[in-house]
Amino acid sequence: MESINFLDLFQGIATLVAAEPQIMIGRIFLMLLGFVLIYLGSKNVLEPLLMIPMGMGMSSVNAAVMFLEGGRPGTLFVDPLISDPIQLMNILQIDWLQPIYTLTFSNGLIACLVFMGIGVLLDVGYVMARPFQSMFIALFAELGTFVVFPFAIALGLTEPEAASVATIGGADGPMVLFTSLILAKHLFVSITVVGYLYLGLTYGVYPYMIKWLVPKHIRGISMIADQGPRITRSQKLIFAVVASTLLCLLFPVAAPLFFSLFVGVAIRESGLENFSKLLGETFLYGATFFLGLTLGVLCEANTLLDPTVLKLLLLGMMALGVSALGGLLGGYILYFWTGGKFNPIVGIAGVSCVPTTAKIVQKVATAANPGAIVMPQALGASISGVITSAIIAAVFISILR
Repeated sequence: MESINFLDLFQGIATLVAAEPQIMIGRIFLMLLGFVLIYLGSKNVLEPLLMIPMGMGMSSVNAAVMFLEGGRPGTLFVDPLISDPIQLMNILQIDWLQPIYTLTFSNGLIACLVFMGIGVLLDVGYVMARPFQSMFIALFAELGTFVVFPFAIALGLTEPEAASVATIGGADGPMVLFTSLILAKHLFVSITVVGYLYLGLTYGVYPYMIKWLVPKHIRGISMIADQGPRITRSQKLIFAVVASTLLCLLFPVAAPLFFSLFVGVAIRESGLENFSKLLGETFLYGATFFLGLTLGVLCEANTLLDPTVLKLLLLGMMALGVSALGGLLGGYILYFWTGGKFNPIVGIAGVSCVPTTAKIVQKVATAANPGAIVMPQALGASISGVITSAIIAAVFISILR
């Protein structure tokens, strides 16, 4: 029996040793980053539903690089860059996550499944009770999108690429995925990964931004007296049908997302419990799991080590930061407009990472004043943010496609 070479036996180490220095460092960094995401997710510092599977995928895929046919390095997870139909049919039978990626990511299906689940969870009555207030906040909370778009062009990105990364400012992961897939497919992986990484960070960073920018006595303003009119189920159902039809008519290119969101709302308000459970639990949690896992697996060093990714990281951070500031600005305008009755921290809920930002706002308000109630207004702003970010994405796609 011939002696066995240690590096031939442990190919993950062999490919690490044989790689160029920047690839080797990148793989080690991403493995460690995966550990950090899992830890922060498990401690609820970051969103655990996304960060734990994403961290597992990130650390594992960068450890699992091996020598494939012809001696080229690769993995048995997924190949996001393959486009030749014959090669794709072959790789579908080899890479275990390739069917999930090809049949749900590259056509936007996974974004639609998430939107259906979100729709079941949304109570549009919060928007209908305070439509002006909710939409006003949501528009201000899109400031990052409007600021980053020209800034990205100035950094050398094309208009479709700039629009794709600018949508990160809406803090709506499925929308970022859908938009980048249509406008900048060559950057789809990088933009989506950056977008979801930063969406996870909002969970931990936004509370500190609120505390830095809003004094405690203002953070503790309660709006329990603002009950708003009672909205019936029939009114919510009519709203869902009319809104879906109208938005699909105006922006057919984003019709899959509008339909997915509002069909979830319609099922919720129709009282179809079995369908609600299917969409709100099975579809939503299943899609979220595979979304996080596949995004983590796509964070392979060879894919992400591109000079453009550094720009995307900068722009993504800028988009979410400016959107948060814009939301708070809108909140302060309503605070002064109402003579101090409106709690300005509700503004950050307009950054539509629903319902995360609304929960953050209520938690911060409760910490300042245990009797403060701002959740109804925060949910109205957050749900409006989802609709607003979808409309802005549709406008970008319609103009730049």
